[in-house]
Amino acid sequence: MKLMQIGVIGAGECDEETYRIAYRVGELIAEKGHVLINGGLGGVMEASAKGAKSKGGLVVAILPRKKDLCNDFADIRIATDMGHARNVIIVHSSDALISVGGGYGTISEIAIALKEGKRVASLKPPVVIEGMRVFETPEEAVNYCISSSVK
Repeated sequence: MKLMQIGVIGAGECDEETYRIAYRVGELIAEKGHVLINGGLGGVMEASAKGAKSKGGLVVAILPRKKDLCNDFADIRIATDMGHARNVIIVHSSDALISVGGGYGTISEIAIALKEGKRVASLKPPVVIEGMRVFETPEEAVNYCISSSVK
């Protein structure tokens, strides 16, 4: 099995259900031995990172500004000082992506990923874009992503 870098994308603020889903996605990525990449802030990003860390996973945060803005669950913190432009780095650093809820920033990441030919699994998508796959469970979404070949 090749090590994959799986991006988890979603809003910096979310409801409890979305938080639980993102947490489970993080757990599954770590349990399967892959690296989780996200934007390092709150909401979906914090939940997925926290889930991954609970299972001993490695979390890389690609931050929009300075390192001190990062949640407490990232192992590696990359400060870009690029704002939303860091979304491109998240996408290009990920072999596949899982969106959990989200807003405009998440939609931009989904669009970039699809344009780059990457697999995008979505749970509770803000919109459905041709090429992305919508799933009901974190298990389905993670399995879809890891079944893809590493680019």
